[in-house]
Amino acid sequence: MAYLLGIDLGTSGLKTVLFDENGAEIASASAEYPLYVPAGGMAEQDAEDWWRAACDTVRETVARAGIAPESIAGVGLSGQMHGVVPLGADAKPLRRAIIWCDQRSGAQCEEMTALVGRDRLVAITANPAITGFSASKILWLRENEPETFEKIRHILLPKDYLRLRLTGEFATEVSDASGTQLLDVPHRCWSGELLAALELPREWFPDVYESPVISGRVSREAAALTGLAPGTPVAGGAGDQAAGAVGLGIVRPGLMSSTIGSSGVVFAHTGSPRIDARGRVHTFCHAVPGAWHVMGVTQAAGLSLRWFRDEFCAAERETAAALGCDPYILMDDEAARIAPGAEGVFYLPYMNGERTPHLDPDARAVFFGMNASHTRAHLLRAVMEGVVYSLRDSYEILGELGLSVDTVRVAGGGAKSGLWRQMQADMFGVPAARMNVAEAPALGAAVLAGVGAGIYASVPEACDRVVLPRDRVMPDPDAAAVYARHYPLYRALYEALREPYRTLAALS
Repeated sequence: MAYLLGIDLGTSGLKTVLFDENGAEIASASAEYPLYVPAGGMAEQDAEDWWRAACDTVRETVARAGIAPESIAGVGLSGQMHGVVPLGADAKPLRRAIIWCDQRSGAQCEEMTALVGRDRLVAITANPAITGFSASKILWLRENEPETFEKIRHILLPKDYLRLRLTGEFATEVSDASGTQLLDVPHRCWSGELLAALELPREWFPDVYESPVISGRVSREAAALTGLAPGTPVAGGAGDQAAGAVGLGIVRPGLMSSTIGSSGVVFAHTGSPRIDARGRVHTFCHAVPGAWHVMGVTQAAGLSLRWFRDEFCAAERETAAALGCDPYILMDDEAARIAPGAEGVFYLPYMNGERTPHLDPDARAVFFGMNASHTRAHLLRAVMEGVVYSLRDSYEILGELGLSVDTVRVAGGGAKSGLWRQMQADMFGVPAARMNVAEAPALGAAVLAGVGAGIYASVPEACDRVVLPRDRVMPDPDAAAVYARHYPLYRALYEALREPYRTLAALS
């Protein structure tokens, strides 16, 4: 039996999972690390924290599994996208990494658009200039930290820094590189035109591989720190969304997933680069060689519910602690007692601005429609419905691009909620299916390593073998009809608040 290791570098922590070649989870370990917020709208992490977490969790996972390290056929990497890890000539970080949710680079996005032209930028990168993406962060460094910028010799994405420490190789792959806004997405290579326009040296950026390609092997130094065998193959891997999609089997046309984690993502496979000219959704290279994906992002999906839990659900948290259960289970039960539509209460989940379909860093969360008869339970249900309305925004746009499905595969922490699964089925109008996957990004990374190591013939063949249906929820016609009536009002609320959001941002 061969084993495969998936390392998933998230925002709140890193998880390492060991799988057998049939996709069964053998052992795992996780570690957390800090998020630094130097000022409002900024978000940074220390790349050395990531590496320490990787060493600790890999070593712990291998020990828990009780297997010989030599039986691990490959290592796959998944990670948070868009981060910038600037390295000096000694290949050491010059400062903390600026990560995906950082919003400091609005002026640099305007600069990019002026230099390249919005239409040309979308034609090359398949997306308009976005503060969360990497390129504008690099320009921010040039303009605000010139002493750091002048020392840069390499720039890596978060998971690719782990690859460097594991193997000594500077490398990336197409799915993660798509989120830098420097990749020619239709042609799957760095854009010489963009690098020249932005005056960024090509040699700063690593070679780009397809995701299953073996891009390095574990060094002796890394082996001593992690417990892996020297020479273990390390595959290209994927950005967290593409890796998670592989872990859910979204590897053929006609398949779509809806994931509720801290953020929310609706993700569809496509055999050609389908680009929304209005830039409402993101088109990236998929981790499947020769394929692309289109996805829409809700910035604060599970984050909205966690905020509500922390601020308003002390009683549920206390009761859950006494019962030894998750407080979200009690919150689910409470929200389920309120009828679909929350008796007219709406929630706009724009706590951190929004990406799809509005691409608006100034947007903020709103409760709308409350009266004296409404209770905390109505607000709770409205939060859950508001998140799914936002996911439906993405679903509708993917339909406009010709990407239709008969079932949506649901995942993330939100898939544990029976109520959230039912809401997705009702609002999308198709069954919502769960797969037999608990750690989709780690499994996806492991599958990519298995293809690179020759365990599987292809990514689709691997997914057919290891990703199987668990259960599914059918749409409720009555609830679906309520949501169909309410959804246009949900859409209208953002438009009504667009200018007040600008005023609020100026006041802040």
